[in-house]
Amino acid sequence: MLKVGDKAPHFQGQGQNGKIISLDQFKGKKLVLYFYPKDNTPGCTAEACDLRDNYDRFISKGYAVVGVSADSEEKHQNFIDKFNLPFPLIADTEKEILKKYDAWGRKMNYGKEYDGIIRKTFIISEEGFVEKIIEKVKTNDHTTQIFE
Repeated sequence: MLKVGDKAPHFQGQGQNGKIISLDQFKGKKLVLYFYPKDNTPGCTAEACDLRDNYDRFISKGYAVVGVSADSEEKHQNFIDKFNLPFPLIADTEKEILKKYDAWGRKMNYGKEYDGIIRKTFIISEEGFVEKIIEKVKTNDHTTQIFE
């Protein structure tokens, strides 16, 4: 399990536009790397829109924002277009990044256990270390949690 102070695992994945996004691109900036289950679902939409609505605040404080789920590039592009999201989304269809960041695992829903994406957010420092981990994400007020 990753913990605060650990070196953030290197990641590289395809964004919604087919371009490669990697941790190396964010050296010198703080990175909000957030993992979410599925595009166009109520909780994931609320979370993305909260980050969108506060995006200028992130930029002014030197943060970049990147979302990751197992949805395809096409689904991500649709999600971005539909909700006018200003940040990239990585299509981790092979779940490699999700597993590196402990965002894939056992979940329980309505008494049924299954493997799935665990909603969580990592704040990564300018030097590439985990500064904060948010495991109980408030989808409607995630920005407040990030800046607390």
